[in-house]
Amino acid sequence: MDITNKENLEKPAKQKHINSVSINQLTPSQIVDELNKYIIGQDNAKKSVAIALRNRWRRQQVVSEMKDEIMPNNIIMIGPTGVGKTEIARRISKLANAPFLKVEASKFTEVGYVGRDVESMIRELTDLSVNIVKTDKKNEVQEKAVENALERILDIILPQVKKKAEKIDRVPGAAEAENNTDEELNSKTREKFRKQLKEGKLDERIIELDLTSENMPMMQVLGPIGLEEMGLNLQDLFGNMMPKKSRKRKLSISEAKKVLAQEEAQKLIDMDSVIKEAIDKVQNTGIIFIDEIDKIAGTNKNTSGADVSREGVQRDLLPIVEGSTVITKYGPVKTDHILFIASGAFHISKPSDLIPELQGRFPIRVELNSLNEDDFFRILTQPENALIKQYKAMLETEKVKLNFSIDSIREVARIAAEVNEQVENIGARRLHTILTILLEDILFDVPDKNKKKIIEIDEDLVNVKLNKIVKNRDLSRYIL
Repeated sequence: MDITNKENLEKPAKQKHINSVSINQLTPSQIVDELNKYIIGQDNAKKSVAIALRNRWRRQQVVSEMKDEIMPNNIIMIGPTGVGKTEIARRISKLANAPFLKVEASKFTEVGYVGRDVESMIRELTDLSVNIVKTDKKNEVQEKAVENALERILDIILPQVKKKAEKIDRVPGAAEAENNTDEELNSKTREKFRKQLKEGKLDERIIELDLTSENMPMMQVLGPIGLEEMGLNLQDLFGNMMPKKSRKRKLSISEAKKVLAQEEAQKLIDMDSVIKEAIDKVQNTGIIFIDEIDKIAGTNKNTSGADVSREGVQRDLLPIVEGSTVITKYGPVKTDHILFIASGAFHISKPSDLIPELQGRFPIRVELNSLNEDDFFRILTQPENALIKQYKAMLETEKVKLNFSIDSIREVARIAAEVNEQVENIGARRLHTILTILLEDILFDVPDKNKKKIIEIDEDLVNVKLNKIVKNRDLSRYIL
């Protein structure tokens, strides 16, 4: 038994969080180390994206006019499905705390009106960026928002004591003394209820709230193109023209705290600064991952039929990748310094089948290797989000400990590699299918029937569960 791997498998999955301040200081080798925690192999691809990410930081440190002339190192990843292309792009976006969008190039080749407008990817990326910045700003003001929400609840529970219009007692200073007494009493009572609110003692009490309703009436827009495709928003166009309505709702105080805290946080946020920061984030750190770019590559020089459509999509993509201005509902967004990462299997076509202008905008090309049995074993045991660690964590919620022997893991890896060779190579995604079938009965029976606190998965169990399916090619084609 391999003790090292066994110890690694027993480690709980702990994710090292790196804040957005320190990530800007990561060197390419440190970026690769972070990627190694989740992705096995593919060193060349990791090295290329690490350099591209560091170059973005380097560009932002340039203070001369040269800053605007430095273009991003757009990358094409070439390799079969399931080898880590998407995961690499997704992980670097998290490392950089950057807005990230994955699109499929084939979505722009549908019959009819060409499918989606290529500029929609920039609008979606901007929407994501606004949501990211808005969430960050809400977190910054959350404490103040909760305090304001509690004050609003106290106003409902304890209406302010109204000053009496007339005072019967005409003794000089009596009215002022009475007012001071009322205010002091109300202040003490309010402080008492505030303490109870913070301690949660009043959470079950029902109160009635006046909440602002900003829902606009449904409107159908007729025409060949939607407002979203034009970057417009009915809410923004007519929101200020239509009066906001309020509606009464009865909620428990625990629910009211959440609802009112959200309302108060919204009031504390300056949306103009949010939008400005979000657009800057998109323009300087945005990442777009274009998957299946090989599907829009022509297979021959004599373009006709579908090939014409493919080349048309490439020509639509070109100005976006090259650098242009896209109108969104938040304002114009420049695409000059957005990092584009494209990927494709290129089984039928090849990168040189793309139009020359588009090829020139993806100067970095890296080839990802197919995964073998040893890679599968490492994928099952080493990454912090390894599948086996995920299943162990899920069954721990049922107070059941799931143990895999090293031999059983090696057998799962061997079967995955064998099925990929015989049926279709879908890379590491095959491990999901095989583990689901292997653990299906356990996952089903544990809540009701299984009284064991420890479940052992050994090589014999793997063979019993999977060998019959693997040997029957017709069956494995449909099941695995």
